[in-house]
Amino acid sequence: MAAIAAPVGFAHGFCTLEPDTEVLYKVTNYYSAENDMGLAWDDPALDIAWPVKADKAVLSDKDRKHPC
Repeated sequence: MAAIAAPVGFAHGFCTLEPDTEVLYKVTNYYSAENDMGLAWDDPALDIAWPVKADKAVLSDKDRKHPC
């Protein structure tokens, strides 16, 4: 098991490479839609070398719609 801590308000993302991976979140408060933000995982300005091709990435509808 691995753990990663991200400060409140810090952009974060992850890529799992093994089937049946579980991701658990420890949060500081209840979900707030008006404070829910995101950015495109494949934004060229971020230049992240994800270990998966865009056509093979499995994203939620919400994550697929984030802007660059």
